[in-house]
Amino acid sequence: MTIAPDDAGWDLPSPFVHTLTVQESDIDDFGHANNAAYLRWADETAWAHWEADGYTRADCHEADRGMAILRTEADYLGHGRAGEEIACAVWIVRSDGRLRAERWYQFRRVSTGETMFRARTKLVCFQLSTGKPARMDAAFADHYARPAPELVAAAEAFAAG
Repeated sequence: MTIAPDDAGWDLPSPFVHTLTVQESDIDDFGHANNAAYLRWADETAWAHWEADGYTRADCHEADRGMAILRTEADYLGHGRAGEEIACAVWIVRSDGRLRAERWYQFRRVSTGETMFRARTKLVCFQLSTGKPARMDAAFADHYARPAPELVAAAEAFAAG
């Protein structure tokens, strides 16, 4: 079971949704998913989004490109427990189509629809071989295309409160 991309509970329209199950190995000494697990799930969701667009990790190596996180802001709003299903949504809400992009995440508990986590990551494209910022190649420019005006407007409205 999952929460559909058209569900009214998403912060923004038309997310990419990746569903996962909280594992025992995600649980910390306090009996809930450790905060580091949420960041790992965000990374897993970003890769799933990349792969859903038809790209592979090998494509990154062939292009000698990757995306590095410059900054992450995260809000932990609920506790994941072992065995729970989590619907992890991601949007690319900002991109210049050349060097920089921004992803937003929202994780929801599948059983209740409750939002458990939100995060925003600022990214820069870089050359794998040098570690220096580099212009996006065609695949990256496609995946990190400038978002639709409706998504930008929704993100701005959500950020404004």
